[in-house]
Amino acid sequence: MQYRTLGRTGVQVSTLSLGAMNFGAIGRTTQEETTAIIDAALEAGINLIDTADMYSQGESEELVGRAIAGRRDDIVLATKASMPMGDERNHRGSSRRWLVTELDNSLRRLGVDHVDLYQIHRWDPTTSDEETLSALTDLQRAGKIRYFGSSTYPAYRIVQAEWAARENHLSRYVTEQPSYSILQRGIEAHVLPVTQQYGLGVLAWSPLASGWLSGAVRAGQEISTNRSNVLPERFDLGIPANRARLDAVEQLAVVADKAGLTMIQLALGFVTAHPAVTSALIGPRTMEHLRSQLAAADTVLSADVLDAIDAIVAPGVDLAPGEKFDTPPALLDPTLRRR
Repeated sequence: MQYRTLGRTGVQVSTLSLGAMNFGAIGRTTQEETTAIIDAALEAGINLIDTADMYSQGESEELVGRAIAGRRDDIVLATKASMPMGDERNHRGSSRRWLVTELDNSLRRLGVDHVDLYQIHRWDPTTSDEETLSALTDLQRAGKIRYFGSSTYPAYRIVQAEWAARENHLSRYVTEQPSYSILQRGIEAHVLPVTQQYGLGVLAWSPLASGWLSGAVRAGQEISTNRSNVLPERFDLGIPANRARLDAVEQLAVVADKAGLTMIQLALGFVTAHPAVTSALIGPRTMEHLRSQLAAADTVLSADVLDAIDAIVAPGVDLAPGEKFDTPPALLDPTLRRR
């Protein structure tokens, strides 16, 4: 396992990190299975575990908390907030009122007195940067969080948050967690240049593109990724974007085979090759998944392989632009662009 410095923090984290979204109801993963996966990941050298309050409505945090009991100090523990936690209108977002309350809920579920990295899961357009950063700074000073970061922020919001922190003498985000894979490269054109400019660590989620790059989606065979059951429209080959992805996957499989790599090694090696990326978040649902992903821990792609990937999916291109989560609200709601 290789290690890199997480942004400006000085904290060393593994280039593969363990994402916990599949722990609990989403992935139908039990406590026994969760603990076994975490045991194996830690033994392999992974030292960052990333979860969120909304993963199975808190169950993921509870499973992770029980699995790491007694060894928390050796783990860089990250969680997130801002996504809806039930139907109550104020149980979401990044207001001071909610973040203070929900962090205490996360700490209780995790069974710890602090988290190392607390992340705003999605940008909340109804809350000012000053409000959010002020609350996070106070939670940091109280010792409940060591650092804080953003997730899936558009580049202009990262810049705005950096400006707001400096203008109001508040602590800054130290990380960004964007979606990034061979099939979704849009952040290379805007987000990654900004994170490099401001020295933010980058934790890339969905490096296997929800299973498209795991070998579970191939022409002429039944799709075997669990995500196809949760989000079937993302694998419907009647949709042009999905046909484009399948075509790219078939070409990438040839590249991987010629290089003597699995598709998973190719996909994870690509993400960790980018100089702006600190770590790729893997999200195994089973021990078999974990083992296949750990095989990429020391994968280093040659320039020839990276060039071949660029020829299939051009730098800065998203093959499924409709799956982006950082679209400005005015592009989604017509009332916000009408007078």
